[in-house]
Amino acid sequence: MDKVYVIGRDAIPQFLRLEAGEQLRMTFVALPGTTARLALEVEIAGPGCDVDIAGAYVCSGSDDLRMNLLVRHSVGGSTSRQLFKGLAGGEARVEFDGLIYIAPGAQKTEAHQESHSILLSPSAKVEARPQLEIYADDVICSHGCTSGFLNAEEEFYMRSRGIPEEVARRLQKLAFLAPVMRRLPEDLSLELYESIS
Repeated sequence: MDKVYVIGRDAIPQFLRLEAGEQLRMTFVALPGTTARLALEVEIAGPGCDVDIAGAYVCSGSDDLRMNLLVRHSVGGSTSRQLFKGLAGGEARVEFDGLIYIAPGAQKTEAHQESHSILLSPSAKVEARPQLEIYADDVICSHGCTSGFLNAEEEFYMRSRGIPEEVARRLQKLAFLAPVMRRLPEDLSLELYESIS
């Protein structure tokens, strides 16, 4: 299953259960002007499953985006990956709560979760809480998050080669979101591209 959803626009399932050998690939997008909540639980109930979830957001003004994800590995022998990247400007508020749960006996599980954001204004706020809850000892798991600002050295490098400041800043934003944008259909990728100033 390969699905793309626009948060606040599309109907998004709240619970999905995967049986042995099934694959799930989902991508979420939040465009400027979004005040919404994403709540998703994925249960991996059989071995050999592969879950790949990604998301990109561009929040500005007084946007309020809250994302709650739970990936539950009820049995072993499956993999899951989560990658969320976003830009927050204006007075936007973004929350990311992600939990990877590894059940007792779910050996040979591999699960990774990442949340990365760039703050475009001092009044924007991003809170990320990636979490692992592991009850098996033969697993490979990781989680992490970063928040920061556009890289001044990268901007200087581009400007020293004749790229105007606004173009340099836009290129940085696009490069940051590129790992998720390349998963999108062309029309939605263009809509996200045009929302980045």
